[in-house]
Amino acid sequence: QVQLVESGGGLVQPGESLRLSCVASGSVFIPHAMSWYRQAPGKQRELVATICSGGKIDHADSVKGRFFISRDYDKNAVYLEMTSLKFEDTAVYYCNAKRTGSRSYDAWGQGTQVTVIS
Repeated sequence: QVQLVESGGGLVQPGESLRLSCVASGSVFIPHAMSWYRQAPGKQRELVATICSGGKIDHADSVKGRFFISRDYDKNAVYLEMTSLKFEDTAVYYCNAKRTGSRSYDAWGQGTQVTVIS
């Protein structure tokens, strides 16, 4: 069983920054990909950014140039640096860890709230 614990959400004003953290535990098999998703009220969950163990990184068009995903393999953690936050970034942000093939899993964190308010 893989457990993911997110932290770092909060209440900010437009233009400010936040850094989300997600630490994985419970498995010796590293995830092939770690991602951040978000879900705003009344909307579907959407992919924000993904970082793969091979080094490939993708960000959603809506956050490109403002959000930056990174990973610390020693700490088994993934981070999301969010800058120039906008009202439309308000959502619950979820961490996801996925491993395919042998010892596969698809784990989710409990979510952390990010609210952008003037």
